[in-house]
Amino acid sequence: MLSTGDEPAEFPAPDRPVSGIGTYSIDSEDQRDSRGEAQTVMDLAELEPGMTVADIGAGNGYYTLRLAKRVGETGRVLAQDIDGDALARLGRRVERQRLDNVSIRRGEPADPRLPANSFDRVFMVHMYHEIEEPYEFLWRLWPSLREDGQVIVVDKDRPTDRHGIDPLLLSCELERVGYELVAFKDAPELLGYYAQFKAAATRPEPGEIEPCRGDSVAHEAPPIERPTKREKA
Repeated sequence: MLSTGDEPAEFPAPDRPVSGIGTYSIDSEDQRDSRGEAQTVMDLAELEPGMTVADIGAGNGYYTLRLAKRVGETGRVLAQDIDGDALARLGRRVERQRLDNVSIRRGEPADPRLPANSFDRVFMVHMYHEIEEPYEFLWRLWPSLREDGQVIVVDKDRPTDRHGIDPLLLSCELERVGYELVAFKDAPELLGYYAQFKAAATRPEPGEIEPCRGDSVAHEAPPIERPTKREKA
């Protein structure tokens, strides 16, 4: 991480559009549960009791509440969002359900503000396409993963200005910042796909990051493996 007093790091801008925040409507929580959405994601992520996880872009808390129950009393969930009103609503839900293993934190558009070496899993569900500065955001997220920690992305295979992202472009962007693809799965019950990444051995300096070209990444990036069974890191 940059030390206090250093000049601001220069991160590349994404070579693609970015979706507007809060303009995408998804199904109700009951509809999502009827498809088994959260259960599928947590199973694929091999989420276990006692783990510490982050829910980035938590919104009203669909995943936060279900993650909290899955990791149990010995686990922890940090719910993060940049929308203060959404976090206030989530806070009231957490209080009503007496979820003592949930903490709430406001993040910044280019910085999730996660504590270092703290998380077994970081979830970003149907929100990655809204991150205005993805390279800086991912770079600052990287130190928060514990050894064997994983980043989980759920999104739709559609243009980034239509609330989705091509999985090849997603993989390219994460790899440029210091992550490696672990698993990928097309999942109709998620209304999209599931992608899982781990931190690579090293993280590039901000000035070394080369942005992916949104109009040609499909020709530049290697095919994503679609395993029938999730591969372990």
